[in-house]
Amino acid sequence: MSDQEGRSGGAGNVFARFVQATELDTRMLAMIGALIVIWLVLTVLTDGIFLTPRNLYNLTVQSTVVGIMATGMVLVIVARHIDLSVGSVLGFTGMVIAWFQVEVLPLGAAWNWPLTILIGLVLGGIIGMWQGYWIAYRGVPAFVVTLAGLLMFRGGAWLVTEGRTIAPMDTTYQVLGGGIDGSIGATWSWIIGLAAVAAIVYGSINGRMKRRRFDFPTKPMWAEIGLIVVWSVLIVGFVMVMNAYTKPRTDIPRGIPVPVLILMVVVVLMSLLSRITKFGRYVFAMGGNPEAAELSGIDVRKITLFVFMLMGGLCAVAAVITTARLNAGANSMGLLAELSVIAAAVIGGTSLAGGVGTVAGAILGAVIMQSLENGMVLLGVSSAMRQVTIGLVLIAAVWFDSVYNKNRR
Repeated sequence: MSDQEGRSGGAGNVFARFVQATELDTRMLAMIGALIVIWLVLTVLTDGIFLTPRNLYNLTVQSTVVGIMATGMVLVIVARHIDLSVGSVLGFTGMVIAWFQVEVLPLGAAWNWPLTILIGLVLGGIIGMWQGYWIAYRGVPAFVVTLAGLLMFRGGAWLVTEGRTIAPMDTTYQVLGGGIDGSIGATWSWIIGLAAVAAIVYGSINGRMKRRRFDFPTKPMWAEIGLIVVWSVLIVGFVMVMNAYTKPRTDIPRGIPVPVLILMVVVVLMSLLSRITKFGRYVFAMGGNPEAAELSGIDVRKITLFVFMLMGGLCAVAAVITTARLNAGANSMGLLAELSVIAAAVIGGTSLAGGVGTVAGAILGAVIMQSLENGMVLLGVSSAMRQVTIGLVLIAAVWFDSVYNKNRR
């Protein structure tokens, strides 16, 4: 063996030992590397505009809608289903929320916007339950049911107001969209950022103590500390970037956008749901082997129904952010969003074969998708060409998933 081959093999062994020690997902590392490359290329092509605080602030807000729905799409795909209706459900629930808020309930009343949000969440859950019923209890393939939903609820969004745009929304409600006043300022951003760092430190120490208590292998101390440092730097850097973008004609930092806070809450809840609850374990068991899961006593039909109910509820949350950001209910809301949501989940490591997927990966996929969309807008790329690019990225993601799973086996 040549010296070059030996050095190459040595570097590969070092990397393998590093991955094993830190317990990092190699696919996730590849996606992070791809994101860094995309950001660097877009920064060069846009003469540095892409990585400005203003654009990064907008990018985080733009990623929230796709990210929220992608967390639910992970469970749908893990359970070996698909939901093509998410964009239309977003549009329909958004139009209903806007219609109730502007034309049905007294505008300006203190209970107006919370009640309309509740109506939207309930409606989203009912839609998901209706679709889940046909899939779980009537045996109609999810592809067919949600394709029908895509058509029906897109038409329903138009029928709610006969194609009219409904505006304006409640001023307090608009804060949820991350507009001029839709952020929490520098002080609260630092408080939340430092709290997140403290939570990471606590989680790392607590996890290490539990592993030792049950005689499980632990990470090397250097790996534990290194991961804490990396996460802390990323959180502090994120807060600094959000604070660097100020309100118009002032020096007042905007801070973390409210939609991003909503996304954070959704990510935490969905991560806990998928990792530490029976429901989450049952979903992954179904995706790994549906027949074995059913024989082991799991109520597959009930779990499937709940998965689609959850997906419908998340579409409603995304609809709240969308209508608040637009300050209106428009028929174009959620158009083709299903492509970005599915692509985000798949790019983030969710296998279309079922049984494999993570919420964190879906968020990373959403950021990659929105980075491409945002960068192409800055470059003046036409809407048609952006759709072509997203389609190509989706094909590449599915191909990569196939190759990755084959090599892993």
